[in-house]
Amino acid sequence: MSGPFAPTDARTGLRSELRARRRAIPAAERIGAALSAARQLERLPGFAPGWRLAGYWAVGGELPLLGLFGGAAPLRYHLPCLHADGVLRFAPWKPGDAVVANSHGIPEPEVAEAERLAPDALDLVLVPLLGFTRDGHRLGQGGGWYDRSFAFLRGQPRPTRPLLVGMAYALQEVADFDPEPWDVPLDYVATERELIPCAAAMTPPADAR
Repeated sequence: MSGPFAPTDARTGLRSELRARRRAIPAAERIGAALSAARQLERLPGFAPGWRLAGYWAVGGELPLLGLFGGAAPLRYHLPCLHADGVLRFAPWKPGDAVVANSHGIPEPEVAEAERLAPDALDLVLVPLLGFTRDGHRLGQGGGWYDRSFAFLRGQPRPTRPLLVGMAYALQEVADFDPEPWDVPLDYVATERELIPCAAAMTPPADAR
């Protein structure tokens, strides 16, 4: 991929290492981690089942979100859909609803365009990732979809709506890596062990201080 979201060589190597870490997690541990990470979300300030929540369809060993569907309260749950303008839309979905594979082979809800929400219409976004730091820097797959979709948050004091919460196994934490200018930091990271408030997202932009 070329252009402003092109990955650097250093990030390419780190991504390969983190993919290998994730693939090595046994299936039983993935399920246990998913249930524990879902419980961490209950600690988010003000969290309520009525929030418009976006998740993701886990692929490639990503932390699954199956723990979100075990409660009695219904969720207003949405899945990301690719769009020609390079910005994600989010379509309502529940287990059993029809899906169709996108250009990357990832299932998307099979719903009309009018039913899909823009990124700024959500309350909480559970973000997939390959790696994260405690400051809230996220290393994704390299396509830039989430950074483009939530670029509007870079100019706002954080946290605000939507909250961006990275969903990760604890072993995906890295000590540090250099963020790119277009990176949008996370507000929190939820792992099977803890809910981490992220300092990078909690700092207001320079013109707000």
